[in-house]
This record gives sequence, C-alpha cells and structure tokens, in this order.
Amino acid sequence: MKRIVVVANAPWRWFPAAVELVAGADLVVAADGGANHLARIGIRPATLIGDLDSVRPGVRRWLGEDRVVLCPDQESTDLDKALTFVLDELHGERVTVLAATGGRLDHAVENLALLTRFAARAPVSLLAADARFEAVIGRLEARSFPGQTVSLLPLGECPRVTTAGLHWALAGERLAPGLRSAVSNRATGDTVVIESSGGALVVALAAPAAGW
Repeated sequence: MKRIVVVANAPWRWFPAAVELVAGADLVVAADGGANHLARIGIRPATLIGDLDSVRPGVRRWLGEDRVVLCPDQESTDLDKALTFVLDELHGERVTVLAATGGRLDHAVENLALLTRFAARAPVSLLAADARFEAVIGRLEARSFPGQTVSLLPLGECPRVTTAGLHWALAGERLAPGLRSAVSNRATGDTVVIESSGGALVVALAAPAAGW
C-alpha cells in the first residue's frame, strides 16, 4: 500500500511521531507553505504544489523547480489541490495530512470537510499533536484505547449514526450541525466502530497523554 504524507501550511510544531511518519512515508507532498515546515527537519518533498504564495523563496530554491507543480487557480485551496494530485497522479492508497487543523478556523473547517470528500476514494486522515481526524464513509473501524476521548462531528445532516465501543452508544440517532453532535464520548476498548447512513461525519480521536 502506497503511503503518502501531505504537509499543509497551518501553524505546525513537529513532534516525534510526525517526524517518524514523514521519514517512513513512500512519498511526501507539500501543499505550498507546507514545504517551509519540511525544510525545518531537512526533508525534501517529492512534489511542491499550490499557487505558491506561501513557500519561502529560499525553500523553493532548495527544493528545485523540477519538484514544483504550479496551480494558480483560486477555485480550490492548496490542500485540495495537493490531495487531488496525490490521488489522481500519484495513486495514493493511504494518505495522512499534517499541519491542517491549526491556525485560521475557516481553513481548519474547510480541511475537515475535505476529509469527507476525499476519503470516499482512499483512506485519508488528518493528524495533529492532540488528535487524529477521520471521515466516516458508511462504516469506520478505528483503533482506540480505553478512556480515549472520541468526538463525532457532523458537517452535514447524518440521518442515522450507530456506534460500538463507545461509553455512550448511538443507536441510529440523527446528527446534524446546530442540531446535535456527539462531542467528548469515550472509547471502552481498543476499537471503535461508527456507522453512518449518509451525510458528512468526521471522527476526532484524542492522542494518548504521552503523545502519539
């Protein structure tokens, strides 16, 4: 399975598990200013993609123009462009996104929404120091640990949501923005299962106290 890491441009502080993830990936792709983050740990992405208004000139020179894919249109975000490129051109089979949930709230919400669109094509997750975010496309089975905080975040109406492995189980409840979410539930074991009959649902799984 081809494992690809995409580094976006939100404020980011490297932690050991993230560095290990990047170092062990089959391919690394930078979404515009994500290349600045990678330069701090000396890792050159295979591709730098976006409108390139955020990457520092010195970092771009360090990478070399042969790695640059310029996409100047403003109809999509740089992360959207990067994920499209990863799935269409690089045929990624599993994608982890870093540096996508900090910084501006509007960007963070948009990036979570991208999860629900692209995860229908391949497993895509967003990893932060304090949580991992995954989309539910029909059914999601995710690793967990007892007592782990698990939040279900509907980004659209989800008519029926059913769970297993959570302290407060859902049995076909309707979740929708502004109506009902399911924040701060708790895992009871090493696996949680979430099923959704439709809509856009994102699951946030908190990091262990000792970090990933």
